[in-house]
Amino acid sequence: MSKDLVNKILLTLGFIFLYRLLAYVPVPGVNIDVVKEFFDSNANNALGLVNMFSGNAVERLSIISLGIMPYITASIIMELLAATFPALGKMKKERDGMQKYMQIIRYTTIVITLVQSIGVSMGLNSLTGQSGQSAISIDMSTFIAVSSISMLTGTMLLMWIGEQITQKGIGNGISLIIFAGIVSAIPSAIGGTIDLVNNGQMSFLTVIAILVIILATVGAIIYVELGERRVPVSYSRKVMMQNQNKRVMNYIPIKVNLSGVIPAIFASAILMFPATVLQGSQNKYLVAIADFLNPSSYTFNIFMFLFVVFFAFFYASITFNAKDISENLKRQGGFIPGVRPGTSTANFLNEVASRLTFWGALYLAAISTVPWLLVKSMGVPFYFGGVAVLIVVQVAIDTMRKIEAQQYTNKYETLSAVGL
Repeated sequence: MSKDLVNKILLTLGFIFLYRLLAYVPVPGVNIDVVKEFFDSNANNALGLVNMFSGNAVERLSIISLGIMPYITASIIMELLAATFPALGKMKKERDGMQKYMQIIRYTTIVITLVQSIGVSMGLNSLTGQSGQSAISIDMSTFIAVSSISMLTGTMLLMWIGEQITQKGIGNGISLIIFAGIVSAIPSAIGGTIDLVNNGQMSFLTVIAILVIILATVGAIIYVELGERRVPVSYSRKVMMQNQNKRVMNYIPIKVNLSGVIPAIFASAILMFPATVLQGSQNKYLVAIADFLNPSSYTFNIFMFLFVVFFAFFYASITFNAKDISENLKRQGGFIPGVRPGTSTANFLNEVASRLTFWGALYLAAISTVPWLLVKSMGVPFYFGGVAVLIVVQVAIDTMRKIEAQQYTNKYETLSAVGL
């Protein structure tokens, strides 16, 4: 590895270490024991899922308890608005406009974070431990102000860490933060499983079956994520002569899963938000809605399946622009054999992408729900979903690709310098 790449990796690891340190900084005025007791009793519902994505920061009620989810929610809103309003979509494509677009996302994140932090603070007021201890040790009005500012600061720090990893590290800052949060919960999950086996609540054969499901899920994810349709491209003789000393790609790679891990994250964020907000409610109707959207319920996973399919098509339509690809091909003197340049090429690429996205969406939806169904059928006393495995494997593959790409770039630059 080059020195520059090593520095990027070390910088990324340093920011992830900072993220994990922030998970242990509690909000002032909170009785952590009462909060942890509450989350231990709600490990198998939406709160347990939120806690997993935050790297157990929620059960400690740290300043990053809300995690990066407010930013993801703001991104979802902006993506939907950009797809609805052409002016906003055009602004996103321009360089200066993209800066304004990201600024709007940041301001929206602040608003969402404040609303959620105030809601969490007010919900803690009614939370008591088994011995009658209150979860709040200071005046309520003071606590709301202090906790809101603390959680807002924590979310802004996570946003900044994600942007720094994307710009100065190895990339995928937001995804790596979620990745680090999920991976940090693995040791405690292993410890909890061992305790269940020792207590007789789970058999050893069940543990082996779960491991087989995990390995099969990982294998399926790797197989599909590395799959792509290579659309052949030919170039005119003039272009080939001009680039005889350069590498000219003679195909367009179109991935089976064009949208990546985003649909699963979007679907989880949308489904977990109402369930989390309604969790502390005493109203029987709101409690029924919260149970309806419990991650361990069939209804939650049905909605998860449908939402993942929807977001897979939606996000693929944004990330894959067949018109731009066809125009670039035409400008460079390239063409797809048997297809006319211009509109015909764009239509052909759209048709290919649509067929691949159909299977990619079904794959994402299946990975997000089927492992849960298999584990549920075995009577396992804790929640296990494929979303966490999907995020971890996809982010790991994407990060590996980015590192390899930077390695190849450094090799080509070195060879070019030697040739000169």
